[in-house]
Amino acid sequence: MITSGFAYIAILFALCGGLSALESTQRYRIFKIIPGIVILYFVVMLLSTFGMWTKTDSVNTAYSTLKNNLLPSMIFLLLLKGDVRKIVALGPKMLLAFITASLSISFGFIVTFLVLKTWLPEGSWMTFAALSGSWMGGTGNMVAVQGALDIPDASMGYSLLMDSIDYAIWVVLLLAFVPLAPQFNKWTKSNTKLIDELGAKLEADSQGASSIITTSSLLFLIGLGLAVSALAQYFAGFLPVTEFFSKTTWTVLIVTILGTLAAMTRLGSAAGSSELGNVLLYGIIALIASRANFAELGQAPLFILAGFMILIIHGVIMIIAAKLFKLDLFSCGVASLANIGGVASAPILAAAYSRALIPIGVLMAMLGYIIGTGGGLLIGKILSSLS
Repeated sequence: MITSGFAYIAILFALCGGLSALESTQRYRIFKIIPGIVILYFVVMLLSTFGMWTKTDSVNTAYSTLKNNLLPSMIFLLLLKGDVRKIVALGPKMLLAFITASLSISFGFIVTFLVLKTWLPEGSWMTFAALSGSWMGGTGNMVAVQGALDIPDASMGYSLLMDSIDYAIWVVLLLAFVPLAPQFNKWTKSNTKLIDELGAKLEADSQGASSIITTSSLLFLIGLGLAVSALAQYFAGFLPVTEFFSKTTWTVLIVTILGTLAAMTRLGSAAGSSELGNVLLYGIIALIASRANFAELGQAPLFILAGFMILIIHGVIMIIAAKLFKLDLFSCGVASLANIGGVASAPILAAAYSRALIPIGVLMAMLGYIIGTGGGLLIGKILSSLS
């Protein structure tokens, strides 16, 4: 049984490294079905359930210090590749598809919560709020919303369960629909010529970009990320605190704005920001899981059903919007997965159409990173008022 804060952190990061290494070998099929970061959560949760560590002062201090200080750094680093100017260059049809996807997902969360809240346990709006951050951006946004709204770590188990099971089925469906693109596009009367041309241009631009990670670039980004975290927390202390806007909420919003602005400068081209951001994301997910317990997942089937209800509402609205605005299946599918799956899966769906379209998938997913935290906070505010 671990009682030392250092040993507690050491074992968590050792698990992060071990699972990430196993996933990178691409030899184990389970990682193709369930993302490594989700497996990490449930492995750490299992250890927590069996009392691998106890909540001593040393462990509690290590937990709160790392989580509170690394979360803003993670958000900032993950946003550095989201250059808004490149995203705007995608054109009105792609942006319309993305906005429609985000709004339909938001609507799905609200309707599903209203329908099922009688059967859901108390405080379920927090689970939905955290998941909405992920399904409008990525896992990093889910963690950001959890920190900003001070959502109990136990509630994150349901969020990640829905995020893995429901999301996996949705990815399979979107990939299965790829061969139907010509018929769908004919039905909606859409034109894909501009998208093909834009994909080719973005691919040519990306080949000229430098992506060599060096010791100096990593040290610079680590220092910058920690400095931004410290400054954001300092200035957040001067802002008014309400029932919804805590100091952590202000901190998350400040670093989101700073990260979005920094992405439009030379900092956006610094190599290693995404990799470092993901390292911190793994660590924070492990910290959150270390406070959870399998006994708290007794209503998992109901939450999984809720996830499918959200996706069905989202899918129906996307089909209606495609017909009304003459959107093609690629735009709708990638916009959907850029929200629900993020940067890990949107490029995969884009590649299923054409490798030249991969950069569009990446940019759409980065737009999700930019709006996901704010969107999750807004959904959290709405659902809390309805509960």
